[in-house]
Amino acid sequence: MTLIDRHILREWLAILGLVLAATLGLLVMHALYDELDDLLRAGAEAADVVAYCLVKVPGFLATLLPLCLLVSLLYSLGRLHQGNEFIALRAAGLGLGRITRSVWVAGLFFCGLVGWLNSTVVPWSVEEARRMRETLQARQELAGKTADRVGLRSAVTFDNASGGRLWFLNRYSQFTRRGYGVTVSLRDAQGRETSRLLAREAWRDEVRGGWVFRVGRELTFDPVGGEVTRTAAFFEQTRRDFDEDPALMQVYDAKPDRLSLFELKRVMAHHEAAGSPKARAYALRHASVLAETLMPLVIIAFAVPFAVSGVRVNPAVGVTKALGLFVVYFIALRVGLVLGGRGSLPPGVAALLPHLGLLGAGAWAWTRLR
Repeated sequence: MTLIDRHILREWLAILGLVLAATLGLLVMHALYDELDDLLRAGAEAADVVAYCLVKVPGFLATLLPLCLLVSLLYSLGRLHQGNEFIALRAAGLGLGRITRSVWVAGLFFCGLVGWLNSTVVPWSVEEARRMRETLQARQELAGKTADRVGLRSAVTFDNASGGRLWFLNRYSQFTRRGYGVTVSLRDAQGRETSRLLAREAWRDEVRGGWVFRVGRELTFDPVGGEVTRTAAFFEQTRRDFDEDPALMQVYDAKPDRLSLFELKRVMAHHEAAGSPKARAYALRHASVLAETLMPLVIIAFAVPFAVSGVRVNPAVGVTKALGLFVVYFIALRVGLVLGGRGSLPPGVAALLPHLGLLGAGAWAWTRLR
């Protein structure tokens, strides 16, 4: 890199580090304000609280980075513009693209960073934070309770349309990894119930390669009339043809914005295989997460000409305008989500709509500046 590249990059990254650290600190404080009481009631110690905060921080990065990039670019480049540095460089025959090439290279790096965060770190952060809360709750509940009453999720339902099985678990224990009060309805190709399994408890056994049902009864139905034709009690029964994953069953109906990228892929694949209209909402959320990878380049395309054009005013003015820019961005994002949710646009197009809008505005600003 030349001296100019290092100078521009140093000025920008210094402000970016300050903005990112300050924003992260505020979000961690807000998370503690909301969740500290719950953690303490669950018996969390100081080390548990610190570990929980450290796990939560990566989940904030992918969301914060675009906003921090915009604010830091507007402020740092606006300050250079106020000091007449851009005028001097352009008077020396350097174009705006040449002056800011180190920013563009850094933008490519940040695109890769956002993609890596969204695909690996953020999903791990969301799932690990949830696991830590459930572990603390189970540890507290374990005192004075039986294992099957710890870490419960009530009324778990799962429709495996491709396999012809409808599940209902009265409760599922995260501690024992077992379901209690289990009902499984088996259906034929026409959706008619052919048999039903009722069991006191059931769990997935990887060693046996299927689901184990204990203390229950199996009912057989006439598919046409619906009458019970046979009933048989059992103490334990292993069904190797049942391949349902308990982890998927628990997030099957969760809201898309509460799931990690890994969970989104699994739920989306399940709904698509079943032909369910619910797949659209999960596909839209999945596409939105992936589209965020382009945000650093879109922000640079818009922020650079915006920061170095016009009169040389205080750089804080550019930071203030950043709030207005993000209001427009979130409005476009909401419009894209609404159109995608209604099926008016494919999920990929709906997710890219706000980014393409900012990119078009940035291209227009670059044209005016030249």
